Amino acid sequence: MNLHLRPILSSLRHHRLTAGLLALQVALTCAIVANAVFMIAGRIEHVRTQTGIPEDELSMLHVQGLQAGTNVQAQQQTDLAALRAIPGVVSAAAVGWVLPLSGGESSSGSCASQEARDRAMAVHSMDNTAGCEQPTYYKGSRDFMKTLGARLIAGRDFHDDEYKPDGASTAIITRSLAQRLWPDASAIGKTLYAGDTRIVVGVIDDIARPMLRNEAVDHLVALVPEPPNQNSTSYLLRSAAQDRERVLHAAADALAKTGPLRLIPQDGQETYAQIRHKYFQRDTTMIGLLLAATLGLLFVTALGIGGLANFWVQQRTRQIGIRRAIGATRGDILRYFQIENSLIVGAGVVLGMLLAFALNQWLMGHYELQRLPWYYLPIGACVLWLLGQLSVLWPARRAADVPPAIATRSA
Repeated sequence: MNLHLRPILSSLRHHRLTAGLLALQVALTCAIVANAVFMIAGRIEHVRTQTGIPEDELSMLHVQGLQAGTNVQAQQQTDLAALRAIPGVVSAAAVGWVLPLSGGESSSGSCASQEARDRAMAVHSMDNTAGCEQPTYYKGSRDFMKTLGARLIAGRDFHDDEYKPDGASTAIITRSLAQRLWPDASAIGKTLYAGDTRIVVGVIDDIARPMLRNEAVDHLVALVPEPPNQNSTSYLLRSAAQDRERVLHAAADALAKTGPLRLIPQDGQETYAQIRHKYFQRDTTMIGLLLAATLGLLFVTALGIGGLANFWVQQRTRQIGIRRAIGATRGDILRYFQIENSLIVGAGVVLGMLLAFALNQWLMGHYELQRLPWYYLPIGACVLWLLGQLSVLWPARRAADVPPAIATRSA
């Protein structure tokens, strides 16, 4: 028996409200799921952001001084000597309070020329001023760049006599910052006009900022040879990945013996993996919530489709029996329900694609979400259509298994 669309459409016209509500549920699911999956993908990409440093080799130790009048620079030299003597430590440096993904910010307006700086000062803004940017400045003591693991691609490292706690005269900048400030020339030897002037002596491969903003500015970073000059100091340690935990505990024990009474809090002893996890904790939580909401919505929609199909099978027992009695095969009955479901779900996903686009426009305007790529719409439609087919499969198989004699006796 050949099934035609006319009896299916006739049946749907008699159940307009039920079919319409199911199509609307599918449409809303399509719109929400498409945008939720897009947001999940964006969060995952954000969490996977590369910092440009060997995170699996780094750990941090924060030491809080408790006595005033301490000779900070002398104490740092004593501390660093003790840290470098620990077996497994490749290098160590005293660093400022910001590093990649550490949170916080230490940015400063910097310009490629005095003229560009004057223009920025005149309008009281570095934004949209040609030749000026606002990079993050990372500060550290001798062996800073080696410990950080930054890869030098042009120029040189800092000389020992360039490390000055009261202000350095040189800087090493990232590739991105060099290209933004001097797009048509080498940055080596150029003057960086910030609060003070600094000579660019090296260019390193890109490393990340303490707080990520967007791809255009996430790698605008400069390193300066300025050891911390506060009573509380952070130490960056580099070791083999398998030695990090041991080195970190040994470092805390060593510093407890090398100077005046100081506080080395437990939460101030972190591997860089812990720093990264803490920075992206909100993102990973949001990924989990969005994923749970998406799967829950798909599950509810599948229950709705399957439940309606099961209800219609019960209501149409006599009709199914008559069709079987006049020659309809099990395959004919199965296809009937699958085609009917395809029409309902198909109408829902068409409306859902329009709603997904509208929802994305609203999110772009209110939450700065990026534009939804067009291919998310047909993919979402296909997923919902397949979900509908799977959800109706069991009720349709039940209908196909109804014997003609039993069905006709139920009249």
